[in-house]
Amino acid sequence: PMIHLETTRKILGDLIAYPTISADSNLELIAYCADYLEGLGARVMVSKDATGTKANLFAGLGPDIDGGIVLSGHSDVVPVAGQDWSSDPFEMVARDDKLFGRGACDMKGFLAAALALAPDYAALDLKRPVHFAFTYDEEVGCLGGKALVAELQSMGLSPAAAIIGEPTSMRVIEGHKGCYEYTTEFSGLEGHGSLPHLGVNAVEYAVRYISRLMDLREELKNSTPKASRFDPPYSTIQVGRINGGVAHNVIAGNCSVDWEFRPVQKSDTDYVDQQTRKIVEDELLPAMQAVHAGANITTRMAGGVGGLEPAAESEARAIVMELTGRQETDVVSFGTEAGLFQDAGISAVICGPGSIEQAHKADEFVSLEQLQACIQMLDGLKSKLV
Repeated sequence: PMIHLETTRKILGDLIAYPTISADSNLELIAYCADYLEGLGARVMVSKDATGTKANLFAGLGPDIDGGIVLSGHSDVVPVAGQDWSSDPFEMVARDDKLFGRGACDMKGFLAAALALAPDYAALDLKRPVHFAFTYDEEVGCLGGKALVAELQSMGLSPAAAIIGEPTSMRVIEGHKGCYEYTTEFSGLEGHGSLPHLGVNAVEYAVRYISRLMDLREELKNSTPKASRFDPPYSTIQVGRINGGVAHNVIAGNCSVDWEFRPVQKSDTDYVDQQTRKIVEDELLPAMQAVHAGANITTRMAGGVGGLEPAAESEARAIVMELTGRQETDVVSFGTEAGLFQDAGISAVICGPGSIEQAHKADEFVSLEQLQACIQMLDGLKSKLV
């Protein structure tokens, strides 16, 4: 319905105007959504993180019971620094049936469509609740999603199905890889470059570690699951950043390596954990500590979220396939919060407006056609709630 498109467009403009980059606060956007939903009579819970600068919103319309359907999305967006935008990224601009702005497709378009349909849901005699779950810090390790799902469990609330509206071009996505981000720090012993045998060069040990990660990356190809539909079909490792050393002629005392691992199956996660530990404990650390007892290597997870594994039975998938008229499902390589819901016993599927091709780039946009398709799905959802 066209009226919903106008409402969605207005709300999307409002949401884009909140610069909710993950490093900054999302409280104003969450307050806007909370006010809007409270105005419709929803039960609204806003939960802040430890810093008090971020919050999740969880709201419910209809009876206060289990078995509801969750419309879920993250409120944070990626930075715009260094990107060449043709217009202000935090002001929505319409050009050629497209709406431009940071977050337009990833993923404020879905949030706006869900909010635009909320008055319709509120006006119905709902037999089954519909919930809105808007989170913080998805782009930096799904921190808000983890807190939200834990809170639902501690409240003893069990929704039945979750639709995560990440940009899938409205395709029905029933699986994605996990994503674990690590920082491995090497501390050695500084010294003069003319006497390399007297120091422990952190950069050189970091390079050895990276080369072993690359070996592991090749090994993972050998355990590709038979029916894997992922691109690529196997688990992957990628090194994103290395930082260390001070000058040509100084033995580097410190070095850090940022790397990520995207598993297609849990067994690969266990294998990589075990192998990286062995590389450190059996190969690198003994060699470093033979020269300097205080040398060390530590790895911490900067962020991580498990995959969404395609399930034999999935109510969320069945609902969305029916509402979109899609006959087939897909899997994607990017990560989402869907696996968190699945791990909590809530069937989860990913389907939302806009293309991942536009996400994280300059001049990010969502097309009106995609928003309209999303509105149609959410409009059809009424039949599942009454």
